[in-house]
Amino acid sequence: QVQLVESGGGLVQAGGSLRLTCAASRLTFSSFYMGWWRQAPGKEREFVAGIVRTSGITYYADSVRGRFTISRDNAKNTVYLQMNTLKPEDTAVYYCAASPRPSGLPIDYNYWGQGTQVTVSS
Repeated sequence: QVQLVESGGGLVQAGGSLRLTCAASRLTFSSFYMGWWRQAPGKEREFVAGIVRTSGITYYADSVRGRFTISRDNAKNTVYLQMNTLKPEDTAVYYCAASPRPSGLPIDYNYWGQGTQVTVSS
């Protein structure tokens, strides 16, 4: 079965950086739009960033644009999220997900990882 496994989360001070990695297996990776989502306690899951299958076109939530960068390596079946200038409000569980098309709706994503915790202290 398809697996998406995130790693790279942790505790960081405000202003710091983290790089999240999502490794996919048993997935025709290059056929899927990949997204990063996050969910903070008591809040709905929200879209963070997405990257198109082969063109490299990217999408970002307004709250992270200019600070976060999504990238992918189709040869390694891996998608990354470089997070810079982190803020306490970035604290959440971060998930990667795969969709057959670009979308900002969770229902459009076929596969989800288990999530990785990111905590930003002030």
